[in-house]
Amino acid sequence: MYSKEESLKIKKEFWVQFAETYPRKWLLYDTKIKDVTFKFYVDNKKAQVLLDIEPKEEEKRKIYFEKIQSLQTILLEDYLPEAILERNHYLESGKIISRIWVDKLNVSLNNKSTWNEIFAFFYNTMTPFEIFFLEHQDYIKDLEINT
Repeated sequence: MYSKEESLKIKKEFWVQFAETYPRKWLLYDTKIKDVTFKFYVDNKKAQVLLDIEPKEEEKRKIYFEKIQSLQTILLEDYLPEAILERNHYLESGKIISRIWVDKLNVSLNNKSTWNEIFAFFYNTMTPFEIFFLEHQDYIKDLEINT
């Protein structure tokens, strides 16, 4: 078990090394759609690449998710065959969001021997995810076009 300080140091080292290994600007919060964000996540059991859809207005969340869901065949066949789409994903806080993600199991932030595997997973998953999103961004963000 690590102290809080040791855990923070490991996290910082992990993210710095990731940035040095794959030095590029990721889309993340710059989707041009408010409250629709890409995220990297890692803990001691798994790594994930996520697209969180969390507008405060429930109707907007529903529409954005349904638009991506209408592109699900393209997403799964051409970009991310392992992607999971969940309309109502419950966060630990109890908040409900929509989430699309890909998991990489059996890796750990605290196990440096799995870091390169995590870095490659992040890169090889986020890159096609971003390309998919950018290619369909106009459709996804236009709330006037229904699915």
